[in-house]
Amino acid sequence: MEKFTLGVIGAGTMGNGIAQLGAQKGMKVILWDMNEELVSKGFDRISATLSKLVKREKITDAQKEEMLSNIKTTSKLEDLQNVSVVIEAIVENLEVKQDVFRQLDNILAPEAIIATNTSSLSITSIAEATGRQERVAGMHFFNPAPVMKLVEVVRGYKTSDETVSTLMDLAKQMGKEAIEVKKDTPGFIVNRVMLPQFIEAIRLVEEGVASPEDVDKAVKLGLNYPMGPFELQDFAGVDIGLHVMEYFHDEYKSERYAPPMALKRLIRAGRLGRKTGAGWYDYEK
Repeated sequence: MEKFTLGVIGAGTMGNGIAQLGAQKGMKVILWDMNEELVSKGFDRISATLSKLVKREKITDAQKEEMLSNIKTTSKLEDLQNVSVVIEAIVENLEVKQDVFRQLDNILAPEAIIATNTSSLSITSIAEATGRQERVAGMHFFNPAPVMKLVEVVRGYKTSDETVSTLMDLAKQMGKEAIEVKKDTPGFIVNRVMLPQFIEAIRLVEEGVASPEDVDKAVKLGLNYPMGPFELQDFAGVDIGLHVMEYFHDEYKSERYAPPMALKRLIRAGRLGRKTGAGWYDYEK
């Protein structure tokens, strides 16, 4: 029987993680990015990650090579024309996503499903760029995609039951636990719960109640979280956190989502998380 083929749009952190996951589960994957340099970098990151699994004796060299052989890279959207499910994982910008979905709508077969990995943007607004709104949905993986167990399958206003069912089944095939987000609301479930925690943690530091280190320690030991709010912000990127807070603030028109000034000061100082060598543990009031 011919292997299922998955299309992945975007070879960055989330895109190459989703592509790796599909390849590990025996799927054929077509990984796209806008130029050969970007898509090659994405493929190289997948290869490097699988090499680490070989060193840890989680997989063999032969298994690594088989997984890599499941991935085809391209910078031509037309190469995805026969794919039945495409997952988009590009920049969190509505206009950019709509442009890609518009192009895919013209390339893919009418019955093909296009899913977006957006963590907060409106599925309905993205779907409106296409003529197949019933076949567009959110499929939100968490970073790192090959490791994190959860996938949020998110309905747009016109998403069909069949589309939701197909994506829930796909998530299961990829070894994930899927939950259905029944209404297209900013932040879906996880980010809707998480963001107010980030904001409140920052306010504790702003008010001089505790240091970022002690807030993290309190949350990990008192709530049994694996990471504290400041560790998690630094891991994900504090600039991304600010972007999502501003989006929530604009969408919900609620001051509870207003980004704290301390976060803005941290970003203005050029401290964009531990990936650049600094972050919340370096914060000075």
